[in-house]
Amino acid sequence: MSKTNVVIVGASHGGHQSILELLKRYDDVDIKLFEAGDFVSFMSCGMELYLENSVTDVNDVRNFAPSDFKDDENVAILNNHQVTKINADKKTVTVINTKDNNQSEYPYDKLILSSGVTPKSIPVPGSDLENVYLMRGYDWATKIKNKLEDSSVKNITIVGAGYIGIEAAEASVKAGKNVTLMDVIDRPLGTYLDHEMTDILTKHLEEKGVKVITSANIKEYVGSGKVTAVKTEKEEIPSDVVIQAAGVKPNTDWLKGTVDLDDRGWIKTNEYLQTNLSDVYAIGDATLAYSIPADNHVPIALATVARREARYVVKHLFEKQPALPFGGVIGSSALSVFDYHFTESGLNSFTAKRSNVEVAKSFYTGSLRPAYVPAGKDNPEVCVQLFFNPSSHVLLGGAVLSTYDITAQGNVLALAIQHKLTVEDLADADFFFQPGFDKQWSILNIAAQHALGEKDF
Repeated sequence: MSKTNVVIVGASHGGHQSILELLKRYDDVDIKLFEAGDFVSFMSCGMELYLENSVTDVNDVRNFAPSDFKDDENVAILNNHQVTKINADKKTVTVINTKDNNQSEYPYDKLILSSGVTPKSIPVPGSDLENVYLMRGYDWATKIKNKLEDSSVKNITIVGAGYIGIEAAEASVKAGKNVTLMDVIDRPLGTYLDHEMTDILTKHLEEKGVKVITSANIKEYVGSGKVTAVKTEKEEIPSDVVIQAAGVKPNTDWLKGTVDLDDRGWIKTNEYLQTNLSDVYAIGDATLAYSIPADNHVPIALATVARREARYVVKHLFEKQPALPFGGVIGSSALSVFDYHFTESGLNSFTAKRSNVEVAKSFYTGSLRPAYVPAGKDNPEVCVQLFFNPSSHVLLGGAVLSTYDITAQGNVLALAIQHKLTVEDLADADFFFQPGFDKQWSILNIAAQHALGEKDF
């Protein structure tokens, strides 16, 4: 009996999860995964750990290796194979072997696009100078690592103060470098957290020796052959290395004119994650994901999103129209910034405005444990921010921040948002109490009670 040909484009989280789900659910499939790069499949979210010598080996910082599926005769992993075209009329894909430039066509019955994103390079003079790097992927990771270990490198400038930029800054400081962190917006992490929390983190970055420059208008990377400085409207910052962490763009140029894209290049899908082409699905970072709190399709470049979408697509792969649409995601993430840890879920003021969602917000600060535990390491200050519908009080977002690792509370917030609980529900939620961990009311209970105008416990 002939097998169903399933082709997957991209070997990151979405591609990996698709293979796992296909093998789990079906016996009669022939799976071919194409990856344009050589290394399968580097986890850029693990780059900081690698740069700080906190991993077993750089070659272990990956979702999977092709050898993981060597015993599965139904699976072929083809790295250095770039898919350049979908031939929908013939149900084939055109693929170039990047080692020898040979071109081939492969048939598909089902095609799953998980083509991901590529990092942005700032379009200024000097961006092609030596030692101007991007903070993504195996090759860039090893280059940056070499520079962190190079004693002749004194000054590192990071362009972009989102998650990746913060990770680059911390790794560079720990490597003993002079670090400048700059962003075009008015504060680090400004698209993830409101100012109440970014004010705390900005001060902490500066205390750790990071020079923070905001509202930066970069004019040029200066140098002859190698970069020597970053020039802004106001100054030149000496720079032996520049690490660009200024966002990403969808890897979809090859799909133009074939698959429906929005005006920024993100893949459009329907509620079943199907594209405009029959039997062609799209998942992961290059798509517009359905956000439950925003009730809108927005870019959410997270591994958690890609894996949940892959699980849904494969489960319903052979249904012309699934009984249920994809349920959507919240969008949750976490990060350490030197001594602080934070997690955020759902919407904040920035993302709510971008999706035209009206939100009310509340910010609470208090100790983690009862007052009879001395303030300090074992009873630190905790900050909680909640975002909610001003009329219905349905939770739409939230964040927690502390020097104590309370990031698991972010999962509580994500679950509450996913199930559309109200602030009142969170205020009364039945959480445990043990003074070695928290107060008589959990920190999220108190934050919700605070949002309702009740006197702080």
